[in-house]
Amino acid sequence: MDSGFSISSEKNRFECRHPLRDVASRPYVPPLHSSLYRTSSRTTYGDRFIPNRAAMDMDVAQYLLTEPRRDKENKGVASPSKEAYRKLLADTMLQGRTRILSFRNKPPAPVDLLPDIPSSTQAQPAKQRRHIPQSAERTLDAPDIVDDYYLNLLDWGSANVLSIALNNTVYLWNAANGSTSELVTIDDDLGPVTSVSWAPDGQHIAIGLNSSDVQLWDSTSNKLVRTLRGIHQSRVGSLAWNNNILTTGGMDGAIVNNDVRARAYTISSFRAHNHEVCGLRWSGSGKYLASGGNDNLLHIWDLTTSNPIHRFNNHTAAVKALAWCPFQSNLLASGGGGNDRCIKFWNVNTGSCLSSVDTGSQVCSLLWNKNERELLSSHGYTENQLTLWKYPSMTKMAELTGHTSRVLYMAQSPDGCTVASAAGDETLRFWNVFGVPEAKKPAPKSSYVVGPSNIYSHIR
Repeated sequence: MDSGFSISSEKNRFECRHPLRDVASRPYVPPLHSSLYRTSSRTTYGDRFIPNRAAMDMDVAQYLLTEPRRDKENKGVASPSKEAYRKLLADTMLQGRTRILSFRNKPPAPVDLLPDIPSSTQAQPAKQRRHIPQSAERTLDAPDIVDDYYLNLLDWGSANVLSIALNNTVYLWNAANGSTSELVTIDDDLGPVTSVSWAPDGQHIAIGLNSSDVQLWDSTSNKLVRTLRGIHQSRVGSLAWNNNILTTGGMDGAIVNNDVRARAYTISSFRAHNHEVCGLRWSGSGKYLASGGNDNLLHIWDLTTSNPIHRFNNHTAAVKALAWCPFQSNLLASGGGGNDRCIKFWNVNTGSCLSSVDTGSQVCSLLWNKNERELLSSHGYTENQLTLWKYPSMTKMAELTGHTSRVLYMAQSPDGCTVASAAGDETLRFWNVFGVPEAKKPAPKSSYVVGPSNIYSHIR
């Protein structure tokens, strides 16, 4: 069982802090490759009017200076055959000779290290590796964030607005202009907020509470749309949307599907976990639901059945981190807690575990790159890092450090390029880890144009 709630020691150090304000950065220290540290590699030469004796051959220079005078003095003696022999001998013995007055060393001749290969068999130039910044692009203050492994307090909506729950208050941060607004502050008898999740429309947001209630808010008008009561017996720590269906997971081990449009909103419930449900994710197609719990179990559900279609007990700690693959609909990644430390990959069609990798630390969250075959994981003790993996080889591409406490929550921007991470150190950091996707080449235009004449020409 993973350690759950703990109060950050940072809180007592600050009496007045403003949520989602930029954290003061440290004085800039240029990297080692900066021009401030770079030493010149150019060779220093002497005065431009004084020759460089080290680059001169004095014997050859003496010969070249006296040769014209000897030729003039012996002009009548030399025969044509002797003259031809002398020139051939000079060309042979004085190959690559230096100038009489040389002002700098002669540059070395270029060396061709590659053999001559026909152009048809030459390899294509290798794709340049993407630069992955090792530090956060931006850091915001997140005071009073609840340091609890089983909660889900961060989400990034389709309208490019990020939501984060800080104790009893839900804040909205607009990524387009950097503005911050307060959505709601929950009463003490209902709070703290235990989960947040944006609806697919990017306008409505669901808020799970410690009191077992779930509230649905309109973010544009800051108005409460409705409250779902009586669906759980204790706090609601996980939420997931499937179109108009809001699925909730509680500390009571129950999973409830709610149609937020209907007056009688509860349409079905799943019961298979013995402890708190801490991870919920619908697949991209909406066909499967993955649920992870503090009972170390991972279940795969179909909305049409009341029993899980798969039950995986391979993890040895709580299963919170869940992520469906964007390029393979039946592939699910799951991460285990501190006693497990593994990322496992599942084929939900066959119910088989494809592979497993020991990360060495608690796995708190998982995100797939939408544009490349990469997976990002966030971790706890000892490094509190974000690790970027290449799939399926699971080789490490980068490790991003900066957080000083376990990185409990991650959310991905709508374009898939930026990742936000929140940790027990009460900071919210933004990482440009996935980069900008390559522009797709336009498809070649067909010479055949489908028009009315083409459509009806085959009708008789």
